[in-house]
Amino acid sequence: MKKYFLSAAVLFLMISKTQACAWYDPDYEYFNLFTQSIIKDKTYLPFLHTLSNRFYGHEHFEIPDENIENWQKYFGNTLTYKETKTLVEQLPTGELNAFKNGNSNNLLLKKTGSYTDHAEGIDYLIEAKYLEPYMRINFVENPNSFYYTPDQADRNATDLDYRKTVAALKSLYAATQNPDIKLRYGYQLVRFNHYTRNYAEAVNAFKNYVEPLKIKSAPYFLALDQLAGAQRGLRQSDEANWNFFQVFMNSKSRKESAFVSMKLSDSATFDHLLERAETPKEKNMAYFLLGYDDYSDPIPVMKKMLEIDPTSEILKVLAARSVNELERHYLQIDVGAPAGDNSSVIKAKPSTQTKTKGERTLSFWQKLKNFFLKLFGSKESAAPEKDNLPSTEDLVNNPNRLPVYSKDESLSDEPVKNFLDEFQKITSEIKEKSPDEFWQITDAYLSFLQKDYKKSTETLTQIKTNNPEYIAEIDRMKMLNDIVSAPVITPEVENELLTKYPKIFESVFAKNDSETFYQDANEPSTQEFITDILANRYFLQGEEGKSFLMNNRLSDLQYNPNVKLVKSVEDFTTKPNKTALEEKIISKGVDDVGNIPAFFNVIYGDGEMRQANFEKAKSFYAQAKDFSGIPRTEYTWNGDGAPTVSKIAFGNAYNGFSHIPSLIFGHNAWESFQSAPDVSMKAENLSEFPFIKNEMNKLELSAALIELKKIAQGSGQKASRANQLIGNLLYNTSSLGYFREIFVMDINNEGGPKYHFYNYEEPQFNYYFKDFARSSFVEPDNFDVAISYYQKALDESEDHEQKARLLFQMASAEQGKYYQYEAKNPVQLRYDDPQYEEKSQAYDKKMAAVENEKYRTYFSELKKNYSQTQTAQALKGSCSYFDYFMKR
Repeated sequence: MKKYFLSAAVLFLMISKTQACAWYDPDYEYFNLFTQSIIKDKTYLPFLHTLSNRFYGHEHFEIPDENIENWQKYFGNTLTYKETKTLVEQLPTGELNAFKNGNSNNLLLKKTGSYTDHAEGIDYLIEAKYLEPYMRINFVENPNSFYYTPDQADRNATDLDYRKTVAALKSLYAATQNPDIKLRYGYQLVRFNHYTRNYAEAVNAFKNYVEPLKIKSAPYFLALDQLAGAQRGLRQSDEANWNFFQVFMNSKSRKESAFVSMKLSDSATFDHLLERAETPKEKNMAYFLLGYDDYSDPIPVMKKMLEIDPTSEILKVLAARSVNELERHYLQIDVGAPAGDNSSVIKAKPSTQTKTKGERTLSFWQKLKNFFLKLFGSKESAAPEKDNLPSTEDLVNNPNRLPVYSKDESLSDEPVKNFLDEFQKITSEIKEKSPDEFWQITDAYLSFLQKDYKKSTETLTQIKTNNPEYIAEIDRMKMLNDIVSAPVITPEVENELLTKYPKIFESVFAKNDSETFYQDANEPSTQEFITDILANRYFLQGEEGKSFLMNNRLSDLQYNPNVKLVKSVEDFTTKPNKTALEEKIISKGVDDVGNIPAFFNVIYGDGEMRQANFEKAKSFYAQAKDFSGIPRTEYTWNGDGAPTVSKIAFGNAYNGFSHIPSLIFGHNAWESFQSAPDVSMKAENLSEFPFIKNEMNKLELSAALIELKKIAQGSGQKASRANQLIGNLLYNTSSLGYFREIFVMDINNEGGPKYHFYNYEEPQFNYYFKDFARSSFVEPDNFDVAISYYQKALDESEDHEQKARLLFQMASAEQGKYYQYEAKNPVQLRYDDPQYEEKSQAYDKKMAAVENEKYRTYFSELKKNYSQTQTAQALKGSCSYFDYFMKR
């Protein structure tokens, strides 16, 4: 068993990049603009380019089985392909026997006529269905093997009586008159001997019962496949490879298994195939296998194939693979998360230029920014003002409107060749010799990668074809050229795109409900490329709100409730006289937040509350009465693997606006975010402030705070308590407080990026807002605001117990300031530093000194002047650090 898993692991590492996430799929990291599957011979679809599976496209297509087609012909085409497949592979033997005996009511069999019309075929199927459960080779386990031993109840060919089975098949072969059915009995003889490991007898059976019939139909290649397997068992490797090669070349449905069965491990194997190849078809196929197996540079092999047959279908297969390989390097899909988010796996490409004196070293994110400025043809400024935009001339002439070739450095240090120029030369040569429009389409796409959009469009315009797949690809590529070549996306450009390519844009801006979004969010496509290009153009044009909605849903603003961006998005949603394309953007992404103005106003109000601007917050909350709750969805997994998506029903729980308990004015009994509110929090005495309700919405809460603020501006003990309550609320809703979710568009206080102190810099979206929700951010807490209210409370108080509590609260807020300082001054060490331990200890000592000197002001005062209070003694029991500090 160990060997099995190790082999699988090695195979995975060989065919894909190493990624941290188990669900990583390398076929989802580029845009997939060129449709490989437009090749006409669909039997070669498995051999198109993929990194996700052994072969391409099993989830998308089923290759017709020539064996079923052969049976369909035998029955005089009275059955459809599907019906024939059912009869041959699924119909029980009992049904066939009943039909033979004249007492069957099976409609499928009746369609073929009577039993006597196809007696030999029906008899053969009865025999074949009897044999089929046994037709596998017997497993012989190595005593030292770690492989999983299959269930011993599984049947195999050795479970049948060898002599009786062979005798029966020979007798049936001799009695059969129809040569096609006779051939099938010959196939069964070869297969049975192969699977019983009578390899020499399998070879003899092929010579005596298959070859003499001189029929090279589907059963012949089934038999040849078994012959090759027997030859492999006899260690006749060259003969086995040649016969598997013949199966690969002539069979439609067994190409994959034949390819796997061939041992194409060295150049000598290919040399042997080429030596035996006599016909142009055989030579071409041998070169194809060489090009398929050794894929670092397809050009030499394509030149050989061009000399043999420029109209070859397999030459198109190799070309389609080559285009796909180039596209993976030119059009990678992941633009990365914004600066400050470590979830991105993008690599910065090192410069090959020598730095001149005085030249600064670019940071990782500056390099990444520069790369994407080249990617989309912008200047240095990010989200520029409209009057600072590059000129139309600059944009048109920018040579870097699409990315340059990017070497994949994840698997090997070996240089990866960019063969685009050579490939375009040979493609141009082939299109002059082959009448297939495939080569013109390919040539146009390569011009697109070369950023020569004019030439690409001219080539596409000249193509005349009736092939629907070709037509779809041509239309898509024309549209891509139109979009990427437009320096500025104006309303006129938008309308032209919608008019010329309505079907494509219908799929781009299809209504995107939660379930569809979940299923299709990561699927690379032409639609996603169009979305990204347009989003970037709008971003560079200063239309941030419009750019945001190209890649995101309105509800995504909850993860980064940036007021400036929110305002831009709101301005766009309320913009009058929208273009048709803008209306389609709106319909795609703004239907999941309920009342849209209420959604915006909650965000604005929360921002003001965090800064203690209670009056402004109230004015926003007054416009958010119809807020239906923070838009969150949940997934219920069904037996078929597809989730049922539904919006979370909050009931009487906090929903982003309502059901806020008065405990928000309390203080910690102990710090536990997972405990119930009345366990973690202790209420203050609110009897003097009857306007504070037991449960409030944000409008009521802001009104209560305005009243408290008025009282707090006075003097005396009541003013002190009012200031204390405001301070408590501000601390409790900070990243350290139990109610930290209240003003950051979250639904509970569970941990997350919004509460991480190292996440102190606002994400910088320098290109557009793709993957906006991958980084979650809110403005860092201003603990000084809470401390200022506590200080006013302290100044007005004459109660020592209250003062002790206030100083502890102030010390807690001050600790938050230290955490912010610590996050901005992380240790700069490498794990492989030989002095790592020593430097790490020095850093810890330095930070401890800073903490004690600058961020222990209120703890020190509490210890010095109020250590004997009942409050201080109680705090030592509930706060271990305070107890430690008091004993120092």
